[in-house]
Amino acid sequence: MLIAVAVAGLVAGVAGLSIAVVAHNRVNQIVEECAEMLRRQLQAAGGPVDNQALRDLAIVHYDALKEMSGHRSFSLALLNSAGDGVIVSSINGRTETRTYAKAVQDGHAREMLSPEESQALRAARLGKGPVVSMDDPLPDFGGNGHAPSARS
Repeated sequence: MLIAVAVAGLVAGVAGLSIAVVAHNRVNQIVEECAEMLRRQLQAAGGPVDNQALRDLAIVHYDALKEMSGHRSFSLALLNSAGDGVIVSSINGRTETRTYAKAVQDGHAREMLSPEESQALRAARLGKGPVVSMDDPLPDFGGNGHAPSARS
C-alpha cells in the first residue's frame, strides 16, 4: 500500500513539473510576443507614419480542398499600425473559386477564422510576412476564434 502511494505521488509530481515547464515556456513566448508588438508600435509612433495606411501583411498559401492541385488557395491579411484591416481568403478548386473577406479591428477578427486565416493574421501582426506557411511557429494572440477549416 505504501509503495502504491509513493508511486502515485511520484507520478503526480512529474505531471505537475511537466505542466509547470509547459506553462513557463508559454509565458516566455507571450512575453516575447508582447515585446515585439510594443517595439513595432513604438516604431510606428516615433515617426511621421500614417496610422491608417496598410503596413503589415502576410499571405498563407494552402491546398484547401485536397485536390492535389497545388497550393492555389490563400489567406491574405492586410493591417494598419492600429491592427485594423481585412483578411481576404480565396478557396480555389478545379471547378470553382470562393472568395471571403473578414474585417479585423484592433488586431482581432470580427468573425470566426479558419486556421489559415489565423496564421495570416498572427504573421501580419508580428511583421513576419509577406509569405508564411502553416508550419511557421507563431504565437497565438487568442480571442480570434477558430472556425473549422475550409478543407472538409
